[in-house]
Amino acid sequence: MSETVEAPEPITHALLDGVRHGFFTRRGGVSTGLFEGLNTGIGSSDDPAAVAENRRRVADSLGGTPDDLAACYQIHSSITRVAAGPWRGDRPEGDAVVTATPGVICAVLTADCAPILMADQEAAVIGAVHAGWKGALGGVVRSAVKAMEALGARANRIRAVVGPCIAHESYEVGLDFQARFEHHDPGADRFFAVGATPDKRRFDLPGFVLWRLEQAGVDEAAWTGHDTCADEATFYSNRRAYLRGEPDFGRLMSAIVLD
Repeated sequence: MSETVEAPEPITHALLDGVRHGFFTRRGGVSTGLFEGLNTGIGSSDDPAAVAENRRRVADSLGGTPDDLAACYQIHSSITRVAAGPWRGDRPEGDAVVTATPGVICAVLTADCAPILMADQEAAVIGAVHAGWKGALGGVVRSAVKAMEALGARANRIRAVVGPCIAHESYEVGLDFQARFEHHDPGADRFFAVGATPDKRRFDLPGFVLWRLEQAGVDEAAWTGHDTCADEATFYSNRRAYLRGEPDFGRLMSAIVLD
């Protein structure tokens, strides 16, 4: 009797109905130990064969193969890349991928940072964005929207979903962190609340990213509501690994593709 193979269980959202997409969890993979589950991080210290199989499973669930993936070498920047076709070999540096080419799987990796999947279905243009606090503050959301517009999309037609990421209950920062945001963007103080002590704050990353989408002209956007740091059974988390003194952590893939 053969062993049952658990399939990936991506999170989807109604705003992107009609477009194949998924915020993949750690469930349904072959990695073991520290990376148990669906670790898709090439840059992790996981077994490369396990990572390759996990990436194959993600691509397969979206109707493609690993050769169809377009995912950047992420550097917490505002750089958006346009994928006319899949990327094979070296990955370009950047933190967002957009395409108007059917079959290209736009993908980003996260482990607390906010993944964003976007689509203008009328123009048949999609995008995937990696928005950590640096990228979100630095303009990666606007950069991705502009790149989609250059392919024929319109900002007010784009629907965007912010996927599982660290939520404000889990994201404690210092006063200097808040000051950086307030200096860069007056009004950003609304995304900070008092932390466990007077010198600490809790940062609302998904709220800030939704604000960035609004500023970029996106009228319809939502967050899935999942806190990666708080749900160990479902998600990998950089911060959770850091607090535990663990040497590494898995990466979650979020992806979208045009038929």
